[in-house]
Order: sequence, then structure tokens, then C-alpha cells
Amino acid sequence: MNPSTNPGAARELISFRVGVQEFCVDIMAVREIRGWTAATQLPRSPSFVCGVINLRGAVLPIVDLANRLGFERAEPTARHVIIVAQIGAQMVGLLVDAVSDILTVTDDVIQPTPEVASDTAKTFVRGLLAIDGRMISLIGLDRLLPDLDLEAA
Repeated sequence: MNPSTNPGAARELISFRVGVQEFCVDIMAVREIRGWTAATQLPRSPSFVCGVINLRGAVLPIVDLANRLGFERAEPTARHVIIVAQIGAQMVGLLVDAVSDILTVTDDVIQPTPEVASDTAKTFVRGLLAIDGRMISLIGLDRLLPDLDLEAA
């Protein structure tokens, strides 16, 4: 997903809030959006994994996106949302504060991640969108899980 590949091609992104910041992902990776469901914790799992839930008979790991992006860990409430996304061969739930919008943008609107950004930011953020006075970071889902998790799926 290189922002400079095809400047005229339109794509749809789903935007959401994590804390006070706004992020977006390619809508083609999103399978569903559901309300918060308490997760069963797994022993010795990474700090960004809230646990797992039962999604129609399948075990779905829930990733605390705030924690994974280096922010303070979220304390889930009934207002939180789980974005069920396909990452590689694995289905994963992303815990976010709220879904904001569906955006239709062309690649020429996506600005590159600034060189001054931290290595962590560059790992996850594929670009930035300045839309309607909002600054929205485009997240690359393929880097969200460690390689080991994707191979095990």
C-alpha cells in the first residue's frame, strides 16, 4: 500500500478514534464493527492483547490499538468498539474508542509520514490525511501483529 502508486485511484477508508487522535484503515480489510464484548485474558500474552472473544464459534484475539500504538492502555467500556479486520490470514479484533467516518480519498491526498516521526510511528503509520481540518493517520494493518502471530494463523 504505497501512497504514491496511483495518484488518481479512489479508495475507501474507515476512520476511528483512539484517545484524542484519529486513525484510518483500508475498508477492504474490515469485516465488521461490533460493540465491546468482555475478553477472556490469555496468560503471558503481549501487553497489547486484551484477550479473546467468541465470534460465532471462532476465537477472535482482541488487540488494544491504543497500547499497540504506544499510547496508554485503554480501559474498555460499553462505548468502545471492536473493528474486526483481516490481517494476513488471521482475523483480529481492534479495540478503538469509536468509529468516526467512511472516507473516499485518492492516493494523492495521502501525505508521507514525516521524517521526524519516531520509528514506532513509521512502523504503523503509512501516511497522513488532512481532511476537513482533521489530521488522520493511515495505519498499515500488516505491521500490527508480530510476524510470529501471522505465521501461526
